[in-house]
Amino acid sequence: MKQLGKGVVKTRVLIFLMGLVLLVPSFIGYVNTRVNYDILSYLPKDIETMKGQDILEKQFGTGAFSMFMVEGMEYKDVSSLKEQLEQVEHVKNILWYDSFADLSMPAELLPENIMEAFNKGDCTLMLILFDSTMSSDETMEAIEEIRKIAGKQCFLSGMSAVVTDTKNLSNRETPVYVVIAVILSTIVLSLTMDSFIIPLFFLLSIGMAIVYNLGSNIFLGEISYITKALSAVLQLGVTMDYSIFLWHSYEEEQRNGQVPKHEAMANAINATISSVVGSSVTTVAGFIALCFMSFTLGRDLGIVMAKGVIIGVVCCVTVLPSMILIFDKAIEKTKHKPFIPEFRITKFVAKHYVVITVLFVLIWIPAVIGYFNTDVYYNLDETLPKDLESIVANTKLNEEFEMNTTHILLIDSALEPKEVSKMCEEMKLVPGVKTVIGMDSLLGPAIPRDFIPDRLMETLKNENYQMMMVSSEYKVASDEVNKQCDELNVILKKYDGEGMLIGEAPCTKDLITITDKDFQVVSAVSIGVIFIIIAIVFKSVSLPVILVTTIEFAIFINMAVPYYMKTEIPFIASIVIGTIQLGATVDYAILMTNRYKRERMMGMGKKEAVEIAHQTSIQSIFVSALSFFAATFGVGVYSNIDMISSLCTLMSRGAIISMIVVLTVLPAMLMVFDKLICHTTMGMKKKKLAA
Repeated sequence: MKQLGKGVVKTRVLIFLMGLVLLVPSFIGYVNTRVNYDILSYLPKDIETMKGQDILEKQFGTGAFSMFMVEGMEYKDVSSLKEQLEQVEHVKNILWYDSFADLSMPAELLPENIMEAFNKGDCTLMLILFDSTMSSDETMEAIEEIRKIAGKQCFLSGMSAVVTDTKNLSNRETPVYVVIAVILSTIVLSLTMDSFIIPLFFLLSIGMAIVYNLGSNIFLGEISYITKALSAVLQLGVTMDYSIFLWHSYEEEQRNGQVPKHEAMANAINATISSVVGSSVTTVAGFIALCFMSFTLGRDLGIVMAKGVIIGVVCCVTVLPSMILIFDKAIEKTKHKPFIPEFRITKFVAKHYVVITVLFVLIWIPAVIGYFNTDVYYNLDETLPKDLESIVANTKLNEEFEMNTTHILLIDSALEPKEVSKMCEEMKLVPGVKTVIGMDSLLGPAIPRDFIPDRLMETLKNENYQMMMVSSEYKVASDEVNKQCDELNVILKKYDGEGMLIGEAPCTKDLITITDKDFQVVSAVSIGVIFIIIAIVFKSVSLPVILVTTIEFAIFINMAVPYYMKTEIPFIASIVIGTIQLGATVDYAILMTNRYKRERMMGMGKKEAVEIAHQTSIQSIFVSALSFFAATFGVGVYSNIDMISSLCTLMSRGAIISMIVVLTVLPAMLMVFDKLICHTTMGMKKKKLAA
C-alpha cells in the first residue's frame, strides 16, 4: 500500500496527462451511449403486458401508436393532411373513418359507431400507427416530423409523444443540473475549505471521474434518462467526501510530521485508501441493492452509480493528488481560514442524552405514520410540466372525446366475428369504456370481409392475431382504470383464454404491483448488506443495529415529510431514496462510532469517549452533508421533471436530516447502550477491563 502512494507521487505528471487523454474516449463513449426515455420498458420481459408488446411488434410490425386530433377542419382538408402524414418515415398506417368507408359517402350514411369513434363536434380523430417501438429513436423522429406538418389546431397525444417531450426537456435541462451542482458545491467548499482554489481541483478530479463513468456506460448499451440526469449530480455528492478526506490527511501529515510535501502526499494517499475504501463499500452496497429490483430501472441506476463511486475512489487517490502537487503554488497563494461555525453542542448532547433518547422514541410514531402513508403516483404524465405539447394534447383529447388512455386487445384471429362483436358489446358496458375500435367491432359481422380494404385488414388482423383498441375515460394509474383492466381481462379470457390486454394502463398496473414488491426487497437487501459490512468493520453485533437504526430513523423522517406537507412523490423516489440515503450517509455514523470505539478501547469513560468522538467528527460530518446538500438541492428546485426534482429534493433534505440525527441521536444511543456495545464488540471488553 505504501508503494502505491510513492508511485502516484513519483508519476504525478504522467498520471495527470493520462487522465486528460482518457477524457477523449470517455466523451466519445458518453455521446454514443443511447438514452432510454420510456420508463415502462424497464418492466420484466416475462409478464403478459410486455410479451404482448413484443407480439404487437413482431406480428403487426408496430409497437407504438398516437391519437391525432384535428380541430375545426373540413373533411377534405383532414384527408389531405392524412395523406401528408402517411408519407412521414416510420408511420405505418393511419386509421380514420375513410379507412372504413369512401370519403365521398355522406357522413350521415356511415355506421353510428364509426362516427362516434372518429368525430365529436368540430373535432375529428385519427389513430397513427408507427412501425417502430414506443420509445425508439425512429418513433420520436416521426413524432417531431408530424408536429412540423401539423398546424396549431392539431394535437398529437399518446405515450410516444410524451416520451419525445421527456427527451427534449431532459436534454435541455441535464447540462444545467451539472452547472447548478458545481456552482453550489464550489460555494460550500470555498467557505469550508482553507483554500479558495482547492475546490476547483476537487471538482476537476470528480468531473473527470464522472466523464469516465458516463463514457463507460457505452458497454451497457443504453441507460435511462433518469440515470443520465442524476448520475453526475449523485456522483459529485457522494464522492466529494473522499477528496475532502485526502486534503485533510495531506495537511495533517505536513503539520505533524514536518515532512516534505511529496512524502506527506504519499502518506496521505495511503491513509486515504484505507479509510475511503471502507467508507465507499457501504455506498457501493447501497447502489448494488438497487440491482435486486424486478423493475430494471433500479439495476440501471445501481450499476452506473456503483461504478461511479469506484471510479471516484480511484481518481481521488491518483488524479487529485497529482493535481494538488502540480499546482501547489497556486493552492498555497489562495489559503484562508475556513468559514466554519464553531459548534458548541457536544456538551449539550452528552448532558441531555436521556431527553434525546426519549424524543427519539416519541418521534418514531409520527415518522412511521408519515412514512407508510406518503402518497405515491405512478402516472408518468404527472412528472412533466402541463404546458408540454403532449400533455396539452392529452388534456384536449380528454376534454373533447372523454378519452384518457387507450388499451390494446390481442385476440385469436380465428375467433368468429359474431363472438368478437359479442365480446365488444360486453366490454362497452364496462364503466369508463368509451369505444372499442376494431374491424369486427366497427363493421360488425354482417359485412363480408372481401369488401374490407387490404391495407385495413393487414393493419388490424393477420393469420394469428386480431388487434383491437379500447378507449377509456379513466386516467392511467388510477384505481378506476386498474379495476377496468381487471374487468376487461375477465371478459377477454372468457372469449379467448390466450388473449392479451396491453397498453400504457395495463403496463402501469403491472408497474404498481412489481414496484411495491421491489420496495420491500430493496429495503431488506440494502439494510442487510450494510448491516453485515458494519458488523465486519466493527467486529460487533450491537453497533450495526444502532447505526442502521439511526440512519433508518432519518430516512423515515425524510419520507414522512411529503405526507405532512400533503404532497405526492413519484413511485421511483419512494423506492430508491431509502437505499441511497442509507448508503451515502451511514458514513457519518461510521466516522463518529469509529472514534468512539477507539477512545473506549484506550480506556476513556463512555461520556468522555462520546464527547471526543462527537467533537472530532462534527466538522467532517457538517462539511460532507453540506456538500451533498449543495450538489442536489439546486437541481431539485430547478428541474421541471418531477421524477428528478422529487428525487433530488429528497436526497438534499435527507443529507441534512441524517446529519442532524447522527449529531444528536447517535451520541445518545452510544451513551445508553455503552455497556451492551462493550459486551458485544470483539476486543472492547478486554481492553476496557485492562484499562
